[in-house]
Amino acid sequence: MIFTLQRYIFRETFKVFVVAAMALTLVLSLGSILRPVQEYGAGPRQVVHLMGYSLPITLTFVLPMAALFATSLVYGRFASDNELDACRASGISLMTLVYPGLALAIMVATANLVLSFHVVPAFVHSAERSLKADAKQILFRNIQRRGYYKVPPDERYLIYADHANPQDNMLSGVVVTEIKDSAIKRIVTAEKAKVQFIPHDRFNDVQITAYKAYQMDPDGDMASAEWVPITAEFGSLLGDNIKFKKIDEMKRIRLDPMRFYPVAKLAREAYAQFTVELLTQDITAKKDADPNDPSTFYRLHSGQKLIELTAAECTARDDRKVELSGEVTIFEFDAASRRLLRTMHTARAFLHIEGDELAPTLTMEMFNPMWQRADGPEGLSGREIIRGLILPETVTDKLETADVLKVIHPDSTDSALRDSPSQRLKELQNKLHRRIKRTFAEIKAELHTRLVFGIGCVTLTMIGIGLGIILKGGHLLSAFGASSLPAAALVVCIMMGKNITKNPSSRAGSGVVLMWAGLILLSVLAVVIYRRLLKN
Repeated sequence: MIFTLQRYIFRETFKVFVVAAMALTLVLSLGSILRPVQEYGAGPRQVVHLMGYSLPITLTFVLPMAALFATSLVYGRFASDNELDACRASGISLMTLVYPGLALAIMVATANLVLSFHVVPAFVHSAERSLKADAKQILFRNIQRRGYYKVPPDERYLIYADHANPQDNMLSGVVVTEIKDSAIKRIVTAEKAKVQFIPHDRFNDVQITAYKAYQMDPDGDMASAEWVPITAEFGSLLGDNIKFKKIDEMKRIRLDPMRFYPVAKLAREAYAQFTVELLTQDITAKKDADPNDPSTFYRLHSGQKLIELTAAECTARDDRKVELSGEVTIFEFDAASRRLLRTMHTARAFLHIEGDELAPTLTMEMFNPMWQRADGPEGLSGREIIRGLILPETVTDKLETADVLKVIHPDSTDSALRDSPSQRLKELQNKLHRRIKRTFAEIKAELHTRLVFGIGCVTLTMIGIGLGIILKGGHLLSAFGASSLPAAALVVCIMMGKNITKNPSSRAGSGVVLMWAGLILLSVLAVVIYRRLLKN
């Protein structure tokens, strides 16, 4: 008889729980996809996929609220109809009647922990892959709708176009603006441009080839070229966030922070800046040895060409460039025969770090050079570019290690650079240190948040049952309203504790203590409620 009664209570509770969960899931799922639709221009097919991918995230919040609603409603009705009094008069204890609600609470807590630790991260990564697979459609759809597109996640590149043709991957009437640190670094205009996406494991590269292009930099220098390549990193759309990581991923990140994309990106920027400063130091040392000795010309080569250069001044720039100024002379040779092809003189040239920051190539860019070929002809160009130059061994020997964080550590850079590191490199190192420290704090906060919220599902559901019985004389929803107050208090404690834990200036462990204190206080409240029920 007791088992039949418990099964009856569980069946009624579970039916209300399922209906409430479905209703709340539908409402919250629609809200969760608004941001990708508004910001990235996701299409109808992508919207349907995103709703499916966001379902586990929604369920993480829906299941506890649905369980709280179902138990407070069913047990409140059970008590208001005097069925509870009849059962207790028959000798059935209160705790025996509470077992079905407790079983539901344990099921919800288990489901919540499994969702937060395993299912949600997997679905978020699937959603990320789905959006990145349709990155081309997102870019072209935004340009067709709004006339421009900001390449996520840092929106460093703004692409404007008069017309977009996704079938041919072409843009017409193109303006590409590069923005860094709230300042315009360069503007490229072109009659047309071809867009290509190069997929990688953790991000995509957007490669824009602008034809019949004009380029202008902040110094006012303008140059024209038959074509100009621009490569931008199409990063995470949904946010590469610790809260979407599995527990094993968090453990690997704690052992190797480079596995976390935001840390890796900052590390690559610092590595590129360090490379620029090493190259500047190497060119300056060669120049200062004996300016009149031809053997002191700095030598760089690619597969087809060999160049020798000298310059009056050599300066490391903050935008991954080495600036050569004063009297700059470049000798261009055929790499195979060592035959001189031409000589160029200019007042200003740059060596750019391009491609993968950890294995970069160099591009030499010369403005208004006077050139003379070995066979006699000479002239003046608006702009000359030599691509695919390889870093010399004198530079790569100081970078040759698999541990990037060790290479760019302040101790390593201070010993490798003759002069002190630039302010830009120091800023990147400090920023990287803060990012790693913050990442470890986020991992700690996220682990405790998931545990407290998952375990708290049991306590909240038990409070809902108790308040449903106590407030049986009021409206059926009054117990749910009263039960929502402890739930809100627990959520506030969790959010405050999480923010405190992630704050580098906070006392160690204070945020974690606050989260668990909220759970303990709710447990004490549950004990008080059931002591009162058992007394009566």
